[in-house]
Amino acid sequence: WWKNALQNAGFDTMGSETPITPVYVGDEGKAQAMERALWDEGVYALSIVYPTVGLGKARIRTMPSAAHTPEDLSFALDAFKRVRDRM
Repeated sequence: WWKNALQNAGFDTMGSETPITPVYVGDEGKAQAMERALWDEGVYALSIVYPTVGLGKARIRTMPSAAHTPEDLSFALDAFKRVRDRM
């Protein structure tokens, strides 16, 4: 559900087929700003930037678990959309 919801909202999940779902950002500074903005929205998702990934290939790392309810995931998706729209 999470991957499909992100993709339907226009986010690039980089073809992930694992529980870890990246949200491609590209720019390192923008990814770090997005991490902080998501935190302010109540969502914990880490930015992954160079040198962990190639320069210009920054992303936000998400990994929902069985402990997350559908309401939790909807809350997070709405936060991702609000942060994207502000940025």
